[in-house]
Amino acid sequence: MKSSIALLMNTSIVPLSPLFTLNKNLISLRSHVLVKSVSSDVLSWASVSINGASSVNKNDTGDEGKTSIQNVLEELEPLWDDGYGTQTAKDYAYIAMDLIKNDGGPPRWFCPIACGIPLKDSPILLYIPGIDGTGTGLVVHEKALGKVFHVQCLHIPVHDRTPLEGLIQIVEETVKIEHNLSPNKPIYLLGESFGGTLALSVAARNPTIDLILILVNPATSYERSQVHPLLPLVRALPEKHYGMLPYVIPPLLGDFVKVAMVQIDGNGVNDLSSLWKFLYNLSLLSIMAKILPQETLKWRLKLVESAAAYANSRLHAITAPVLVLASGKDNLVPSKNEAQRLSRFLKHCNVRVFEENGHTILLENGVNLLSTIKTSQMYRRFSKHDVVNDFLPPSMREFKNSPMGSWWNRLYMGAAMFSTMEDGKIVRGLAGIPDEGPVLIVGNHMLCGFDIFPIISEFLREKKVKLHGLAHPQFFQLDEQHFMIPIIDILKLFGAIPVSGKNLFKLLATKSYTLLYPGGLREALHRKGEAAKLFWPEKQEFVRMAVKFGATIIPLGVVGEDDISQIILDYNEMKRIPFINQMLNDLNQGKTNLREGMVGEIANQPLHLPILSPKLPGRLYYLFGKPIRTKGKENMLDDKEYLRKLYLQIKYEVEKNVAYLLMKREEDPYRGLVERLVWLTTMGSLDQIPSFEP
Repeated sequence: MKSSIALLMNTSIVPLSPLFTLNKNLISLRSHVLVKSVSSDVLSWASVSINGASSVNKNDTGDEGKTSIQNVLEELEPLWDDGYGTQTAKDYAYIAMDLIKNDGGPPRWFCPIACGIPLKDSPILLYIPGIDGTGTGLVVHEKALGKVFHVQCLHIPVHDRTPLEGLIQIVEETVKIEHNLSPNKPIYLLGESFGGTLALSVAARNPTIDLILILVNPATSYERSQVHPLLPLVRALPEKHYGMLPYVIPPLLGDFVKVAMVQIDGNGVNDLSSLWKFLYNLSLLSIMAKILPQETLKWRLKLVESAAAYANSRLHAITAPVLVLASGKDNLVPSKNEAQRLSRFLKHCNVRVFEENGHTILLENGVNLLSTIKTSQMYRRFSKHDVVNDFLPPSMREFKNSPMGSWWNRLYMGAAMFSTMEDGKIVRGLAGIPDEGPVLIVGNHMLCGFDIFPIISEFLREKKVKLHGLAHPQFFQLDEQHFMIPIIDILKLFGAIPVSGKNLFKLLATKSYTLLYPGGLREALHRKGEAAKLFWPEKQEFVRMAVKFGATIIPLGVVGEDDISQIILDYNEMKRIPFINQMLNDLNQGKTNLREGMVGEIANQPLHLPILSPKLPGRLYYLFGKPIRTKGKENMLDDKEYLRKLYLQIKYEVEKNVAYLLMKREEDPYRGLVERLVWLTTMGSLDQIPSFEP
C-alpha cells in the first residue's frame, strides 16, 4: 500500500475504476481514496474499509507520524458534533477548482477527507452529482454524513463525454460490487438534480438489490424546466460571449443569501457588508465557466434530457423506497410539483418540501440532510429497519435548533426537576437517576405531552443520556403534509419510538433509558378537571419485562399544565357539536386503539386535540422518585402477586410525587414567568433559576 501511495503523491484524486469485475471481491470502492486538503499544502489521505477493515493515515511520509485507527466507533455520543457549517459553498468552489485541474481520465469515485471514519456497520452512500459533475455538492454535509455512511462521490471530469448508458453502467457496476461485498446491507443512492435521474434509472434496472433512493430536486421534470429552452441558446451563443452565460444562470440555481448564511456553527453573517464580501470571495460565478465550458454544458444538457426521458419511462419498475427533497423556490425545475408527481408513480415514496430554498438546496442554510433522513425513518444499517439499534442520537446542532435548546422555551416552561437519592433525600437535578441502565421511568402524562420535551432536554444536558420515549404508533404514520409533522420530527430526532412490547423489550435488552406513560392517550388528552389524574390499566403490562431485565424503575410525577394552559373545549364537549363530532369521527376512522378490549376509561382513547387557551406561564415541576431496583428478582417473573404489588407500588409512588409537587409549588418564589425573567436579567443563567426547597 505504501508504494502505491508514493506513486500518487502529486495527484488530487486517485482514479478508482468503477468497472471492477465481481470476482475481485477483495476490492471495494472504499479502498484507496485520496483528496487534497484545501486548508493545507500537505496531501492527506484516507483509506477506509478494505474488506471490513478500517484505518486512517495522515501526512503519510513514512512509518513515523502515521496514525492508525483499527477500531471504528461503535456508536455516537448524544450531542455529538455534526460539523454543519464548518464547510460552506466557498469550500465547494475551492475543491471544485482543485478537482478540475489536469482533469483527465474517466468518471471516478472519491471519498471526501472531511467524511472521516464512519460508525461500525455503516452502509454505503453513493452521491451522484448534478449537471456540474464535480461531486463536491455534499461539502456542507460531509462531516455529518461521514459519521454514519461510507460516503463515495462520483466525479465526472469536465471534458469527459461518457454517454448516458455508460454513466448508468458505472453507477450500476458500483452498486453490484457493493451488494456482492455486503448483501445484507442497503445501498444509498443520493442523486441531486441530474444525479436523481441516474439514481432512478439504476434502481429501475436493479429491483432485487436493496437500494434506498434520496432524490434532491430531481431533473425528471426537465421538459417543464427553465433549463429546457437553454440548450438552443447555448448552441447558438458565440464562443466569445459564452463567458457571460454563467452570470445569467446562477439566479436560477439557488438562493445565494441562504448559500452565504451557511457559516461556522450555522450562525450566519452579521451584516450586509460581510454578506456581499462573502459572495464576492465565493467566486461561484467566475468558476462556473471553468466547471461548465460551452461544449461541456451542451453535452451535459443533452445528458439531462436523455436521462429524464429514460428514468420517466421506467418509474413503474422501481421498488426501492424513495425520499424526495423538493425546494419550494426552485427556479430551475418545478421541483415541488415534480415531487408530488413522483409520489403518485412510485410505490414507496416520501416527500419533504423546503418552501424557502432554491435549487442548490444542499449548499443552502436551513437544510440538514442527515436530520431529514433520520426523521423520514430512512436510515438503517441492515436489511430491516431496527427502531432501537438504527437510532442515531441528536447532534448538538439539532439540539440547539430545536425548541428544547432555545432560551425562550426553557424560560417559558421553567422546568424545575427534582430526583430522589437512595436514602430518600430529594435533591434538585438528576443526581438520583442511576448512571447505568436499563432504567425505566414510569410517570403520568401532562395534557398534550407538555412534559416530554423538558425531560429529554434535561437528560441530554445533565446526564448526557439519550432518553427513549415510547409514543403512540399513529404519530409515526402521519402524512408528510400533516400540521403536526414538525413536532413529530423533533420527537423522532430525540428518541421517540412507537410503543409496543417488542420495542420495550429491545430497549431494556440494550440497557437503554426509557420513558413510559401507562395512561397513554387517555391521560395525555384528558378532559376538564382531570389534570394530574392517572388513567392506568389494571393489567401490569410493563412490570414483568422490567423484572426480566433487572431494570431500575423510577416513578415520575409531573405537574404544571394548569399553569400554562386552560382547556376551552374538551373531547366530551366537542362531541356535542355536530360538525366537530363528524371531524373527530373521520380522524379516528381506521386508527389503532392500543387499549381496545380493556374496560373502563383507559379504553377510551380517541385521537383529538382539545381547544386550549394559553395562560401567563407558571412553571412545570418534575419529581423522580426513589429508584426501585429489580436486579436479582428474575426468579420472581412468574410470581403474579409480587408483580401485582410492584405495579401498585409504582402507581402509588407516582401519585405521591404528584401530591408532593402540588403542595410544594406553592412555596416557589419563581413560579411565575415575570419572576423568572427578573431573575434571569440579574443573574443571567437559565440553568440556575431557584425553586422551592425540597
